[in-house]
Order: sequence, then structure tokens, then C-alpha cells
Amino acid sequence: MPVSFFTENVTLPKQFKKNLLKQCIKDIILSFGRQTGSITYIFCNDQYILTMNRQYLHHDYYTDIITFDYSEDDILTGELFISLKTVKSNSIKFKTEYLFELYRVMIHGVLHLCGLDDQTEEEQQRMTLEENKALEILHERLEF
Repeated sequence: MPVSFFTENVTLPKQFKKNLLKQCIKDIILSFGRQTGSITYIFCNDQYILTMNRQYLHHDYYTDIITFDYSEDDILTGELFISLKTVKSNSIKFKTEYLFELYRVMIHGVLHLCGLDDQTEEEQQRMTLEENKALEILHERLEF
């Protein structure tokens, strides 16, 4: 099944390499012993993600990503909404390159689909470790 990218009133960076990212996402999923179902990334603006956050999660704040998990058994399926403006703000805040931060957020969402959480400090440490491992692999294939 495919990994798809869509935009909602935003434009992806020109350096965004869809085919390489699709393969990296599939490789991350395989590394957790899972299969790729239909993974859909929807890149949007802050207002769009705020509306999603309010409507479906009853949270009244902006966020960089919302992950909806529709997986069954070991076949990972989901929709991942990413606010490009919040990602850009975070890249400035954390002094990272915009694309690097965007890829981290994309990986973060797929790691949630793989079963990782980030509610406790221990879970956050594991999430960061797995993000960094995936970013290293991605970095080998993509230029930041």
C-alpha cells in the first residue's frame, strides 16, 4: 500500500524528496516488524490543524502533528496532519534546519503508528532515540 503526501492550503519545500521519503518511511515500519498499509501525510496550516485538534481531540491549541491511527494487527494505516508553520516555528526555536525538523515530525508520527508513545519521560527518551536513528538513516539518503 502507498505512502501519500497531500497539501491543504500550503506548499511543500522544493527540496522535499517524496520518493526517498516514502521508502524511508516504509523502512522504518519494517524495522519494527510491521507492514505498510496506507499512510497519508496531509500538510496544512496552523488554522487547519487547530480545527482538527478541536474537533477530533477536543484540544484547544496548535500542534505540529496529529496522528490518526487506523492500523489493524501489524498493518500500519493512518493519517498524519502536519502544520508546516508550526514546524517552521519549531525549527527556529530549536535552531535546526526546517527540512530536518519537518522530517523529524514525519518520523515522530510514523513511530506513533509503530506503537511508540511519548507521555512519560522514559517514553520520550525512547521516542527521541528512535527518531534520531531514523534521521541518521534518512540523512544518508537525503541532503539537509
